[in-house]
Amino acid sequence: MASPTPCYHCGLPVPAGSRFQAQVLGATREMCCPGCQAVAEAIVSGGLEHYYKHRSESAANPQSLPQALPDELALYDRSDVQQPFVEHDGDLSETCLLIEGISCAACGWLIEKHLRTLPGVSEAHLNLSNHRLQVRWADSQLPLSSLLKALRKIGYAAHPWQADAAAEQLQRENRRAMRELGVAGMLWMQVMMATMATWPEFNIDLSPELDKILRWVSLFLTTPIVFYCCGQFFRGALRDLRTRHLTMDVSVSLAIGGAYIAGIWSTVTGQGELYFDAVGMFALFLLAGRYLERRARERTAAATAQLVNLLPASCLRLAADGQSQRILLSELRVGDQVLVPPGALLPADGRIVQGQSSVDESVLTGEYLPQPRNVGDAVTAGTLNVEGPLSVEVQALGDATRLSAIVRLLERAQSDKPRLAVLADQVAQWFLLIVLVVAAIVGLVWWQLDPSRAFWIVLALLVATCPCALALATPTALTAATGSLHKLGMLLTRGHVLEGLNQIDTLVLDKTGTLTEGRLTLSAIHHLRDLDADACLALAAALENRSEHPIARAFGQAPEAAEAVDSHPGLGLQGCVGGRRLRIGEANFVCALSTQPAPAISGEHGQWLLLGDEQGPLAWFVLNDRLREDAPQLIDMAKAKGWQILLLSGDSSPMVGEVARQLGIIDARGGLTPDAKLDVLKQLHSQGRRVLMLGDGVNDVPVLAAADISVAMGSATDLAKTSADAVLLSNRLSSLVQALHMAQRTRRIIIENLTWASLYNGLVLPFAAIGWITPIWAALGMSVSSLLVVVNALRLTRT
Repeated sequence: MASPTPCYHCGLPVPAGSRFQAQVLGATREMCCPGCQAVAEAIVSGGLEHYYKHRSESAANPQSLPQALPDELALYDRSDVQQPFVEHDGDLSETCLLIEGISCAACGWLIEKHLRTLPGVSEAHLNLSNHRLQVRWADSQLPLSSLLKALRKIGYAAHPWQADAAAEQLQRENRRAMRELGVAGMLWMQVMMATMATWPEFNIDLSPELDKILRWVSLFLTTPIVFYCCGQFFRGALRDLRTRHLTMDVSVSLAIGGAYIAGIWSTVTGQGELYFDAVGMFALFLLAGRYLERRARERTAAATAQLVNLLPASCLRLAADGQSQRILLSELRVGDQVLVPPGALLPADGRIVQGQSSVDESVLTGEYLPQPRNVGDAVTAGTLNVEGPLSVEVQALGDATRLSAIVRLLERAQSDKPRLAVLADQVAQWFLLIVLVVAAIVGLVWWQLDPSRAFWIVLALLVATCPCALALATPTALTAATGSLHKLGMLLTRGHVLEGLNQIDTLVLDKTGTLTEGRLTLSAIHHLRDLDADACLALAAALENRSEHPIARAFGQAPEAAEAVDSHPGLGLQGCVGGRRLRIGEANFVCALSTQPAPAISGEHGQWLLLGDEQGPLAWFVLNDRLREDAPQLIDMAKAKGWQILLLSGDSSPMVGEVARQLGIIDARGGLTPDAKLDVLKQLHSQGRRVLMLGDGVNDVPVLAAADISVAMGSATDLAKTSADAVLLSNRLSSLVQALHMAQRTRRIIIENLTWASLYNGLVLPFAAIGWITPIWAALGMSVSSLLVVVNALRLTRT
């Protein structure tokens, strides 16, 4: 019996005798109901017909949905699973769903329109800015799993949305910092105009009444800057004083508070200069610097959240009678047996008790080729089962898994504070302590000499030595350098990169995806019988096109399709093409079809696959992961600098040695685990080496985090990128060479800025102490010093 025609719009079966049709993409399409017909006609008439060209296949064919999907979606009908994200109000339920696959406003209209036609759905509102769908429906009429399935059938995947506490907190802090910065900037400009009008240089025909009004206006506008924008400085200063630990918050708070109190005195008495403009300038510059630091930290805060995405939400647990039941990952226990179908992620560390397959471990090793796994072999949580079904006995869960161990290594490596950072903290504390002691001594001396001038001289000293230029020296240079480096394809995520690159003497490299392009290409075909190379390639492609293995991509599209294709994990493929039975893969596996001996392999490097039929071998196919064209340029630069070069790879194949030979790298080591790579790094550090690490896999994460400077490729895993000090967005190693030169230039600018700021503070201190510098000139001097630092940093924008 023929299967019913699926509805072209939603994929549901078209009832017999249905006459609902619509003209879509130049053809008459069958529809299951008037609702789908109306939606399809509205899409076409609205000029959005391209939706049907680009939607996923599952939108038009519900049978193409993964077999495990209905079971997984059914979990959402359980009350204990719904409890965190579904609210029940009488007969109605409400939830927020995160929708994948939204590309334009028409998608939102389509989703809302489709859901509102479902029985029991009373409200459906999609926020296009964050792709969150708010749904209100009658759970008794429509289970949540059916609602999710309905979205899948029109081409959109939906997941329950739950706010991550840490992410929400970061967003709130980021919004607050932006508000504080905006308020400080807006009010400072107004305060500056009002204050300048009271200066003697500008006080032309200014009546006493207007002068008084301007003073009070300045006070009124400055008060929000002090108590709202600068509140974090005062809170930090109080905390530091309680813990007896001096930071810039103490000095900044004294300067801002002193200038504000002095301004209040001048406003009330109508005498002396106002310093409200200095308060606003302090706030604006310091808040801008802190905001830049916050953004850098925010880019590294998602590493833990990325780890959660590596594990499946549910799994199939096997009962004693061999039946499988889909459960949540939190319900799994050590000793349970789980069934892992092809294309599914492994939920836990374990041991294979039944089945054989290939497992894609690129998430851990960075090597994209799946590895054959048989009964008794260990498998790791978060890796992907590629070919055959596996029964796995669970041996480790949660924090005990290998994946969690890598994250712990990452956290431990990141917690180690660089020696330069420790030294900088100590110098800053001593500098602040000296300034405060000098200010107290100067105040006491002037109280004895001239009490009327004591307060103003101490204030001038604190303002003049306020570390604004010191605080701006690094952030402004980093901001300018970040834009320039971004043009070169390199994104900095931590500031110490530019400072530390000149101290590097060792380069550690990963292979796959770093020195190589990370994808196999067909480099040679050696035909062995009467068929030419093109004919052999057509036969091989026909077999490989039926496989999901990454090797298959190297053969391109086949002119005809193979039939009865069977996958033999770790060995190869067997199938029929044009009535001829063929095998491709490992030599002994292929030759077993014909009982012919395996042909000899020449000395050519690469991965060799044999194609054969029942009469014997037909051809050798040689596959290689091609070197990046600019890899020699990076190695030549490192050698020119006298760096030691090491190639550390998780790949255990001979390709590691071949890549090293082509690039002239003497020290190359393959088959290394993340722990082993970190041990090599520790050995280098024990020898006093300063290490630059370049990698792209999760197995590189501990080394990226612990290296003195680490750079991740733009194609790297998310966890690797968030752990690196910089990301090579362009994936061009030549861009890294250019970026290294820019980084050296940036380091010189930072040193110049720090030198100038230190010299200024050091030189102005004695002049302020003897009373030669008034508070207003101290504020001007501080402003000029800060301006020079900014202008010098802007030189980095000229690439």
